[in-house]
Amino acid sequence: MRIYKVGGAVRDRLLGKPVTDIDWVVVGATTEEMLAQGYRPVGADFPVFLHPKSGEEYALARTERKSGRGYGGFTFHASPEVTLEEDLIRRDLTINAMAEDDQQNLTDPYHGQRDLEARVLRHVSPAFAEDPLRVLRAARFAARYAGLGFTVAPETLELMRQLSESGELKALTAERSWKEISRALMEDQPRVFIEVLRECGALKVLMPEVDALFGVPQPAAHHPEIDTGVHTLSVLEQAAQHKQPLTVRWACLLHDLGKGLTPEEEWPRHIAHEHTGLKLIKAVNERFKAPKDCQELALLVGQYHTHGHRALELKPSTLLDLLQSFDVYRRPQRFEEFIAACEMDARGRKGLEQRSYPQADYLRGAATAARNVAVQPLLEKGFKGPELGEAIKRERLKALKAYKEAASA
Repeated sequence: MRIYKVGGAVRDRLLGKPVTDIDWVVVGATTEEMLAQGYRPVGADFPVFLHPKSGEEYALARTERKSGRGYGGFTFHASPEVTLEEDLIRRDLTINAMAEDDQQNLTDPYHGQRDLEARVLRHVSPAFAEDPLRVLRAARFAARYAGLGFTVAPETLELMRQLSESGELKALTAERSWKEISRALMEDQPRVFIEVLRECGALKVLMPEVDALFGVPQPAAHHPEIDTGVHTLSVLEQAAQHKQPLTVRWACLLHDLGKGLTPEEEWPRHIAHEHTGLKLIKAVNERFKAPKDCQELALLVGQYHTHGHRALELKPSTLLDLLQSFDVYRRPQRFEEFIAACEMDARGRKGLEQRSYPQADYLRGAATAARNVAVQPLLEKGFKGPELGEAIKRERLKALKAYKEAASA
């Protein structure tokens, strides 16, 4: 039995980056031998075990071959005869196909270290094209390491293009796709993820609603970058630079989908794009089974982001309706994330990245004014049921009128 550290732990150590997750491969062992040493089995499809003390995962060396469509369409074979090189060749990228023993002696049969130094993301073998999930993984690694100068090798991009055209991407489950998408959006340069998917044709298959934004013009007076797709990437870039959470980044990616539906004869204006885009946002949310908080914020930002930009001009009654829509009294954090998404949208414009966004503080102040309306005095006056609700609404409207007057003074 020989044990090796493999994959990301080896890659990140060689890059000088912090090592968080460690994967182990065991060569020359049987399931019975692992159980005899106290390892606990966890793999349903192939033999993976938890270390009796550390709890880390140890997998028996295995080979795989294509037996069906999609990510799950593989047959695995694990036995003591499977070599380390055979286990490594089934991995996606050369930089993920290295192993080291407990003395940090490197096993690198597919030149991953050379590609690390050359800053290239390259597939290990033609079997890369058997697994459609690898299109998303390669794009995610491109986003992760773009800051270090990494690019996708042309021949790997070509394989990704073939996969995108083959229909295999449609066999991916929503859960597997979302796992890669959500991780990619949280990288330092998530725009690169979208750019790589677009370059290989995968964006058109996975998110045609986002792909449709490229080439759609906007008024230059408000959007010096003009192209809606370019603007969307810039908004996403701002969200990453400002360390926004996943909910905000997802909303930033989807906020302008309605502009992809505008008839060409109406370009560059996009009247009511906030409302026309809602069905598209809903479709993308459902396609990837995005978490509920991501779905809700994306829909709310899509519908109300122009309200956010026009906050200083809104009538108190419109402002109150906006606050009600977000349920700011019970869910203040969601409104804070909406404000953040609006600010990223405003900053995601060419040359306006550093412009201040006074609407943010104004909206926060409005929410505070409405929240500060006391309910107890109304209860003491005998209001209850629907009448109490109307009385609270009247008092909140009064508070917002006073807030707007004070802010305008």
